[in-house]
Amino acid sequence: MIICLSIWTFAPFSEIHADEESDARMALYKKSAAITDIPWEYLAAVDQYERQVHDDPKKGRVTAIEVDPMFWTGSTGEMPSTFFPDGWGADGNGDQKIELDNDEDVLYSIGKYIQSYGTTKEDIKIALWNYYKRDLTVQTIMNTAQVFKKFQTVDLTNRDFPLPIQANYSYRSTWGDARGFGGRRIHEGTDIFANYGVPVKSTTYGVVEMKGWNKFGGWRIGIRDIYNIYHYYAHLQSFSEDIQVGDIVQPGDQIGSVGASGYGPPGTSGKFPPHLHYGMYQDNGKNEWSFDPHPFLRKWERMAKN
Repeated sequence: MIICLSIWTFAPFSEIHADEESDARMALYKKSAAITDIPWEYLAAVDQYERQVHDDPKKGRVTAIEVDPMFWTGSTGEMPSTFFPDGWGADGNGDQKIELDNDEDVLYSIGKYIQSYGTTKEDIKIALWNYYKRDLTVQTIMNTAQVFKKFQTVDLTNRDFPLPIQANYSYRSTWGDARGFGGRRIHEGTDIFANYGVPVKSTTYGVVEMKGWNKFGGWRIGIRDIYNIYHYYAHLQSFSEDIQVGDIVQPGDQIGSVGASGYGPPGTSGKFPPHLHYGMYQDNGKNEWSFDPHPFLRKWERMAKN
C-alpha cells in the first residue's frame, strides 16, 4: 500500500519567532504521530533531547534530530540504499526521497523505527534504549514526554524563583567555593539563606526524579527538566505533602520548605543556618556536570518581581 503524503514547507529555523517555531514543531510531531501511531509527545521528547545534545537545528530545519547515517536508507548523493538495504530511513513527505536533513523524513523514520518495537509505553522505552544505549537518556526522554502530554505544548518557557519574593532571604554566588563538610570539594550550587519553613518552589517544568535523605544534602529533591538539566534542592526541613518521585511539576509548585538538614543520619539538623542549597547539572548525552545557577537565579528573581 502506498501512502501519499502532502509536502509541507516550513520557514528556516533562524527566520521564525519562538511561538511560530513551536507551532511548526507541533505540526510536524502531530503529522508524524498520525501516520506512525507513536504519540506526538514521544517524538517531541526525542527532538527536545537532541536539541540539548546538539547545537541549534541546522539552517532550514525545525527539528534537531541527527540520525546516524550508518543506519539510514539514504538518497542519491548521501547514503544509497543499495549500500545499506536494511537501514530504516523512510520517505515522510511523499517526494520519493529519503533525506537526512529533511524534518519530515527524519521524524517519520524515527516514528517507524519506534513502531517496529510496538506502541505501548514499555515498547517505546525498549526502542529508545536500543537506539541510544543509555539509561539516563531514555529516562529523560520518557519524562519529557509526560511533561509535554500534561501541558499539551512544547512551548514551556516560564520559570520561577525557588523562594517567595516576599520572603526574607539572601544569597550570593557560592558555586565553586571550597567546602569543608564531607571532605574537600567545591560547592556545586548557590545557597539561599532564609528562615525555617519558608516554602521552596519548583523553578521549572519537569519530573521529580529523586526524593529522600542524603548524609550531606539532608532532605532533598531532584527535578529533571525538559532541557536535560537536573535541579537539586537540598537541606529541606520537609517535603510538600503528597509530592512523590515521578510527579510532574511546573514553575511555582511548592515542593518543600527551607531547613538545615543533613550531615548525619536521617533527621539530623541544625549544624548550620537554615538555607536552600540549589544546584543545576547539565547532561549532554554522555556526561553530566554542575554549573553556576547564580545568573539564572538572578534572572528568575527579576522575572518574579515583574
